[in-house]
Amino acid sequence: MPENKEHTWRLKLLRSLDLIRVLDLERLCFSCPWTETQLKGAFALKEFQAWGLVREQRLGAYMSFYHLPPEMEILNLGVHPDLRRQGLASRLLGSVLQEAGKSGIHYVHLEVRVSNMAAQELYAKHGFKMMGIRKAYYPDTKEDALVLRLDKLGQIMPGQQ
Repeated sequence: MPENKEHTWRLKLLRSLDLIRVLDLERLCFSCPWTETQLKGAFALKEFQAWGLVREQRLGAYMSFYHLPPEMEILNLGVHPDLRRQGLASRLLGSVLQEAGKSGIHYVHLEVRVSNMAAQELYAKHGFKMMGIRKAYYPDTKEDALVLRLDKLGQIMPGQQ
């Protein structure tokens, strides 16, 4: 029987020592990636966290966010292009949301490109609802962003919607 690769990935709290791997993944995943200076500054903030899925020193996916209970803002969730559509994003998001709910987070919000249907489906699967639109939000294309929000985090099981 073939190995289920999803289960070989381990959840890891990323630190500033992981900066280069996060930058590499940013550049592969996003048309407007964070710069090294931006990421260094973010890692220095107590409100910032980044979690990743790691296998044999390879960062396959990562999610960054600001958290100030009772609220959390998801900044980025990226999966290496070679590893997409294998459930890594859902596993990572679900794991982080469960931990966030245990640590006093009740509300989560984020922006997502209107053209990013895969991300919209992922967030909907985890209970996020559209709250509005930010016009010309993305500087590279002037594309609109959907504002999504998840309420009552401590009272739901992510992925069970």
